[in-house]
Amino acid sequence: MQIKNKCNTLKRRLAVNVRFLLLLVIILASCKSKSHYGGPLSPEESMKTFQFAENFKAEIFATEPLVIDPVSMQYDEDGNAFVVEMVDAYKPDSVKEKHEDKIVMLKDLNGDGRADTAIVFADGLREVTSVLPWKGGLIIAAAPNITYYKDTDGDGRADSKEILFTGFFTGNEEGQITNLTFGIDNWIYANNTGQKGEITYNRKPDAPKLNLQGADFRFRLDRDQFERSTGPGQYGLAIDDWGHRFFTANSLHIRQVVTPLRYLERNPYLSSSAKSSVENISDHDPLMYQLSATPYWRQVRTDRRNEEFHKNHLDRVEYARDHFTGASGGTVYEGDALPKEYYGDIFTGDVAGSLVHRDILSPVDTEPYMVAKRGEKEKDKEFMATKDSWFRPASFSSGPDGYLYVIDMYRQHIETPLSIPEDLQKTMDFNAGHTMGRIYRIVPGNAGPYKPVTPNLKNATSAELVTTLTHQNRWWRLTAQRLLLERQDKSVIPAVKELFAKSEDPRFRLHALYVLEGMDTLDANIVKAAMKDSSPGVRENAAILSERFPACLSQLEEMISDSAIRVAYQATLSLGQFKDNTVAPALAKSLEIHGQNFWFRNAVLSSEAGSGIGLITALQKTSFFKDTAFWKSNFFETLANVIGNRNDKTQIGSLLNNLSQPFIVNAAGMQATGIKGLIKGTERIKDLDASLKEKLKTISSEAGSNAGKAIQDLKALYAK
Repeated sequence: MQIKNKCNTLKRRLAVNVRFLLLLVIILASCKSKSHYGGPLSPEESMKTFQFAENFKAEIFATEPLVIDPVSMQYDEDGNAFVVEMVDAYKPDSVKEKHEDKIVMLKDLNGDGRADTAIVFADGLREVTSVLPWKGGLIIAAAPNITYYKDTDGDGRADSKEILFTGFFTGNEEGQITNLTFGIDNWIYANNTGQKGEITYNRKPDAPKLNLQGADFRFRLDRDQFERSTGPGQYGLAIDDWGHRFFTANSLHIRQVVTPLRYLERNPYLSSSAKSSVENISDHDPLMYQLSATPYWRQVRTDRRNEEFHKNHLDRVEYARDHFTGASGGTVYEGDALPKEYYGDIFTGDVAGSLVHRDILSPVDTEPYMVAKRGEKEKDKEFMATKDSWFRPASFSSGPDGYLYVIDMYRQHIETPLSIPEDLQKTMDFNAGHTMGRIYRIVPGNAGPYKPVTPNLKNATSAELVTTLTHQNRWWRLTAQRLLLERQDKSVIPAVKELFAKSEDPRFRLHALYVLEGMDTLDANIVKAAMKDSSPGVRENAAILSERFPACLSQLEEMISDSAIRVAYQATLSLGQFKDNTVAPALAKSLEIHGQNFWFRNAVLSSEAGSGIGLITALQKTSFFKDTAFWKSNFFETLANVIGNRNDKTQIGSLLNNLSQPFIVNAAGMQATGIKGLIKGTERIKDLDASLKEKLKTISSEAGSNAGKAIQDLKALYAK
């Protein structure tokens, strides 16, 4: 018995020791894991760490528990702030099925500049990314749908729901439909990251499905229109006063849409390599200036990748910090509360670097796009940065008070687990911070106490909305334009026309022009007047609108010589909307003036008139074939390529006849170039007969040494 008691005592002691050792292991493992990553700060503590390049400061607008995991914010016509709470972000799919995302309406009832009330407008959502006010409700993007929600009984909570569009990509949340934005042209734009999707519009169920792969998305509910748009934009979409679109995508923090997709897709025979549509306009990529520490997981992953690059003799280097990797939420600031020199600048967060970057946009005399530059005091620092690595500036907003708001998701980790090795994931808590979130208002450093601005545009008369089109804060102008579009109150048309004719501010004139467009009251005379406007931005938009009026064609042809290169470029694109060959001489003239520019060459080729025999005839009357500059050879080869791919025997026969004419024969190398382009274009024809391919190869090989024989062989081939 005594031995048995001793054994039991030893067993109990051993069990206690084992439990102690296990607990010690767990504690040590926990300490080791937590040592890699710092903890959160309170909103007030975090704000104290903010460092601005110039005299600005941050004020708290809202924090947890009023907002949790905020990623975007929009104001409705009454100044209510609607915040998207992406609570589901970075959770496993099994957990996301709970659908915990929300839209909350924030109110500042006591007018102190800080939200004190949050009303849940809609919940039970999955991976909602953005909202847009429309007809007293909200359009909500939450893949696979874009849905319209409305509060019909005035309690602040949506009780009406209509799925507008469905079929959007539902994979990685960083690539889903997002950034609903109302543009100056009355279209609503959204970024889609180029993801696949077959989109249907439930108000027109018989309409063909729209294949969205490789594109972004835009639509008009007032006209039941929807179509592909130039992309691929990720999280961040800025549309400036003149309708220029800029978007954000991780390591590329600012790109501009140069060519709208509708122009490139009108010519299905143009090869994909000739269909460039966007430009990285930063003159300082990829560098940023980070204050926060490099996360442990990122440094380890970067070291591993660089080791693999070295091992495989690849000329590649990955950087763990000070390079844009999490650029997000690019937003154009067009408010009236910050210094005037900040108007029109684009602000972008880098959620990986815990910073806010500012780009100053400037036109380029030789290119149809802008260049994005750093400010003079931001050459070696950012507009705002912090050492608080939990600060995650997902997006920005500017509303009725004219200030810039920073939407801080505030998370320990912001990277999708899909891109992190599994062993490193085990040391990370992707849920850390899921009950937090902050929204800051950026104000001048000498700003006094906050003065609330309380719009009531919902109850404004239509005449008052026309007056609001002249507000210095673009939020007011664009909201007034949207409300006039929704109301369709034609009684204000005389006042809108007067605004267009007499306003000294080109921004106001452009709003008036598009209000008339939205009410279907534009005519050729108004557009002609806009085409002669003193502002390049108004002229550029007038060129777009002139596509609807044949009476504007002759004036549009004159605009290819416009002193503003972006206007000349738009005129070249718009000319291509006219189907007959009467515009070919104008397109040839555009080439004569701007042909050395890649974008102009593609603008011409994107059209039917600019990629057919009529253009060759028009080019013969210019200096095009007088020398053999590289760009001319390149253009002529692409032109012949399109004709070959179009596979119209009449056009091919005419091309071959032209290739034998002196004006081409005497242009050194141009004859062989034309043959080469024609054959390459023919080879791109889908399901081309194998025997024909072999014959084309044979002819192509002899074109350089005996172009005349190659032409005769091609004529014989196409005569069959």
